[in-house]
Amino acid sequence: MAQNLYGPRVRMGNWNEDIYLEEEVMKDFLEKRDKGQLLIQRNRRLKENLLRPMQLSITEDGYVHCGDKVMLVNPDYPETEADLFLGGDLSLGMTPDEIKAHLSDDLEVPCGLSAAPTKIPVGRNTFIILSADRSAAGQVLRYGQNFCLAITGGFEDRMLYLSSDHRTLLKSSKRSWLQEVYLTDEPSYLNCWQAAFPDPQLRLEYEGFPVPANAKVLISHCHTNRGLAAHRHLFLSTYFGKEVEVAAHTHLDSHRVEKPRNHWMLVTGNPRKDSSTMLDVVPKPLAEDARALERDTRAPEQGADPGAQ
Repeated sequence: MAQNLYGPRVRMGNWNEDIYLEEEVMKDFLEKRDKGQLLIQRNRRLKENLLRPMQLSITEDGYVHCGDKVMLVNPDYPETEADLFLGGDLSLGMTPDEIKAHLSDDLEVPCGLSAAPTKIPVGRNTFIILSADRSAAGQVLRYGQNFCLAITGGFEDRMLYLSSDHRTLLKSSKRSWLQEVYLTDEPSYLNCWQAAFPDPQLRLEYEGFPVPANAKVLISHCHTNRGLAAHRHLFLSTYFGKEVEVAAHTHLDSHRVEKPRNHWMLVTGNPRKDSSTMLDVVPKPLAEDARALERDTRAPEQGADPGAQ
């Protein structure tokens, strides 16, 4: 097959057609650049929205309220069932499809979710707590109350809801094949969730009590009664790098108690200016407090006169 080995400046063959073709390609490129339709421009706008810094709500009474902006964090724990896992506090965040994200500057629905080791509130991991009827703004969220978790992703005109449904042969999580968790823009009963107290022996007693902020809770799906879980040992290659899978499944131990995979914290903002979330305010562990108390009690005994004993 004949091949043109010469450039368009060499006038041979269809040289005039090659010149006009180059001009059309350059004209089309400049037109797309002026309208912001280039692939790199769309990709940059999507990343700017998803990684836009967000301000979390600051609680004054220590409880979570409808309308608050929070982060859903799976607190760190020692994983004993897998050799390779992702440690640290993992925050729930939206993960758009990598191929679709390169072709569009808007969010595609349904959108996936994952857990990543980040403590900075941005557009992709900041959720808004909404009541089931959307009419209880400002009221305290209580155990056993239906609520929705919405996210804007840094966009001003979009609102996606955390949803789930029974798994099928064609619809399940990518790695564990369990019940899938996704984001959709259609309000329905599949968007409803409930918070429960982690201790099963006190769960009924706490029914109807306010949900504390920055404390461990269980988040279960109302329609399927499956708990939201972070699988630290199942890695995903996402648009933002290496993260782990999030699914809807209740993991129970031998005592019928939910495992740390199902533990979540509704993290609020920090009123201090030097940090953005309450995760930065790390309380002193109880073991350290006990050792400090033991040192304080032994100090007077060591300083006492031995002859007086």
